[in-house]
Amino acid sequence: MEPTGKKAPTAAVIGACLGAAGLFEALTLFATHDKPVRAVSPWQDDPYDAVLSFTQFAVPMLAAVVLLRLLVRRAPDAPGRTDRAQQTARAAGAMLALAALTLAAEWASVIARVGYAAWNGWTAFLIGGLAVNSLVTGLVLALLRRYRAPRGSSGRWRHDWLGDVVLLCERIPVLRILARPEAAGWVRRHALTVFVAASTVAATGITAAQAIGERWTDPLLVLWMFAVELTAFLAFCVLANAVAGFIARPARPRGRRVAESSLVVGAVATHLTVAFRNLLWPGATPLTSVPTVFAFTFGVGLAAGAAAVLLQLVPAARVRSRAG
Repeated sequence: MEPTGKKAPTAAVIGACLGAAGLFEALTLFATHDKPVRAVSPWQDDPYDAVLSFTQFAVPMLAAVVLLRLLVRRAPDAPGRTDRAQQTARAAGAMLALAALTLAAEWASVIARVGYAAWNGWTAFLIGGLAVNSLVTGLVLALLRRYRAPRGSSGRWRHDWLGDVVLLCERIPVLRILARPEAAGWVRRHALTVFVAASTVAATGITAAQAIGERWTDPLLVLWMFAVELTAFLAFCVLANAVAGFIARPARPRGRRVAESSLVVGAVATHLTVAFRNLLWPGATPLTSVPTVFAFTFGVGLAAGAAAVLLQLVPAARVRSRAG
C-alpha cells in the first residue's frame, strides 16, 4: 500500500457513517411507505422514485456489512488489518455516495416543484428532513474523506470480507458449520453465482411485496419488475465488490470479464431507461402497455450491453490484426 499521510478512519468515524445512513433510511422509508405522506412527496414518481426504490435497499445492505466489520474489528485474529481499513472506508464511502445521489434526486424534484398543487404541511416536513439529511450526509462524507485509509490498488489486497464472516460464524454455534476455509474458498471461486443468488432473493422479496401491496394481476408486469430488480441488484453486487473487495475473486478469462462488464452496462442502462422511460419513449402515444414497456426497457439494456461488448472486443481484435 502507498500511504498518503492520512490515518485510517476510526470506529467513531465509521459509526458516524452508519448513523448518517440510518437517518437517510428512516426518512426514506417514512416518505415512501406512509401513503398520506407519499401522496404529497415531490419525489413520489419516476425518475426520482426509481433512485429511491433502489437505494432504500442498497444503503442498508452496505450498512449491514460495514457493521459486521465493526463487530469483529477488535478480534485478535482478525485478518488483514491494512486491507480492512481501506475496504471498510470504501464500503462506507459507497454507502454514503448512494445516499447523496438519492438526496440530489430529491432536491431536483423540489426545485422542479413536482406535484406542487398537492403540497401541504407534510411536504414541508419532508423538505426539512431532506435539508437535515443532506447536511448530515455532507458532513460525514467530508469527515470520512479526511480520515480515509491510505490509498492503494485493490489488486494488492490479500484479504477480503469473508474472513470476518468466518470469525462471526465461529461465535454462533448454529453457524459454525459455515466457518470453514472450504466454504469461503467455494464462495470465492463462485462469486458470480453468489451474486446472482443474492440478487434473486432480493428481487423476489421486493417484487412480491410490491405485487401484493399493489394487488397486481398481470403476470408480465410482475415478471418485468422482477427482471428489473434482479439486473439492478446484480450490477450493484458486482460494482460494490469491485469497490470494496467483499469477495476476493480469482483471475478470470478475458471473455468472462467482458461478459460481466457488459452485463453491468446493460443493467445500468435498463434501470436508467425505466427511470426516464416516458422521456425516452419515441412513440407518439404514452408508454402504458406492459409488453411495450418490457420490450423498450430491456431492448435498450440489451443494446447497451451489446455495444459494451463491441467496444471491448473490437479494439483488441485490431491490435491482434496489426501485430499479425
